[in-house]
Amino acid sequence: QVQLVESGGGLVQGGGSLRLSCAASGLTFSLHVMAWFRQAPGKEREFVGYISRSGGSTDVADSVKGRFTISRDNAKNTVYLQMNSLKPEDTAVYYCAAARKATSVRLRREYDYWGQGTQVTVSS
Repeated sequence: QVQLVESGGGLVQGGGSLRLSCAASGLTFSLHVMAWFRQAPGKEREFVGYISRSGGSTDVADSVKGRFTISRDNAKNTVYLQMNSLKPEDTAVYYCAAARKATSVRLRREYDYWGQGTQVTVSS
C-alpha cells in the first residue's frame, strides 16, 4: 500500500520560512517523479514544483520561483519543499504527489499517488 505523508506545515508570518517533508512508503521511491501541489480555499489545486527521479532536474511555478526549492533524498524516501519569503497568498493545503511516469509534470492527472496534505498559513 502506497503512502505519502506530508509534514512541516503550520502558521508563519509573512517573510518567514517553512520546510515541508513528504515521506513515501510502499513504492520504489527512486523510480518516481515527485511533485508538490497546493490548493487554496475556493481554488483549484495548482502545481508548485516537481523533481526528477534522480533529483537532477527540478521546475517550479512562476509564482514561487526564487522563493521555493524542491529536493529529495532517495535514501530516506523523502521529498522536501523549502519555502522562503512566504507571502499570504501562499496560504493553502500543500500536497505531495508521485508518478511512475509523467510526461507533463505540471498536470495533476499525471500523478498516481497523493498525500493527505498539510496546511500552510501565512499571516500578513
